Amino acid sequence: MAEAPRAEAPVDTDRLMEQLSMSWGVYLGDFTLAAASENLTASQAKALTVLRRGPAAMRALAETMTCDASNITGIIDRLEKRGLVRREADASDRRVKNVILTADGERVTDAIRAKMRTTQDGLDGLGAEERDALCLLLERVFGCRPTR
Repeated sequence: MAEAPRAEAPVDTDRLMEQLSMSWGVYLGDFTLAAASENLTASQAKALTVLRRGPAAMRALAETMTCDASNITGIIDRLEKRGLVRREADASDRRVKNVILTADGERVTDAIRAKMRTTQDGLDGLGAEERDALCLLLERVFGCRPTR
């Protein structure tokens, strides 16, 4: 008599947390190396990635990046000096400075993503349905939706 296939035990939260931690470590290492190849720190590259979604006020950018406002000022100063971002006064409140990605900033951001070979290769190994499922699960777990 053929043995019925055994159902695998559901993955527990601790294992999922560990897998997320390891995955984040691989992603971050891949991102950091790609950023360095463009002569950027991971924080500078993260700012460009956030701004790829659209302009942001300095304070909102600091909150999104979970860093102090004074730290974001230094990051944006260095990016602006390289011509990757520019600051503009907000149309409704001239005291607020919005940071906008320049065309060069978009090019560098795209180059960083293209150089993230470990991440790209892993995602390329997924079929269309698996990619859709992963995207939906990440949205559900973390409550955020990509804009691009």
